[in-house]
Amino acid sequence: MRYLLTKILFVLLLSAGILTGCTEDEQAAMVQQAVALESSDECHLCGMIITNYPGPKGQLFSKGIEGNLKFCSTRDMFAFIADPENKHNVKQVFVHDMAISPWDHPDEETYVDAREAFFVIGHGKPGAMGATLASFSKQEDAKAFAEIEGGEVLRFDEIDLEVLVNMTHSH
Repeated sequence: MRYLLTKILFVLLLSAGILTGCTEDEQAAMVQQAVALESSDECHLCGMIITNYPGPKGQLFSKGIEGNLKFCSTRDMFAFIADPENKHNVKQVFVHDMAISPWDHPDEETYVDAREAFFVIGHGKPGAMGATLASFSKQEDAKAFAEIEGGEVLRFDEIDLEVLVNMTHSH
């Protein structure tokens, strides 16, 4: 029995040593990625069922909150990020690439890093509860969308509470 306990303790210590050899960010990067939306998933901000609504969705990871936070729209996701209490805790952010994802039912495989994405505001396509930010991994896709649907192309860091409050449909 004593031998077994010693062996278990050794294995636990060894695995703890392996994990602590990675930085906290490296450990986080191993597990933090966008996941498929379930039909029962609710928006972290407003509580609505995410899959009931069209348009791009968002997911993010925040310090002090276990797991990924899911949002029914990119607008709700940015509203969460714009809150001063949340702003500096957000670690990773994902949005759908709407150049390859159908607007009515965004594909779970098309998530991209939101900090690298291009966003179109002021277009006419509906999202959850009205206007939303169309998200794209490539600038040329965002520009092409804006030419067809109306709107303006912005980068992640340009989107703040003022932009969100003033968002409207172009049509």
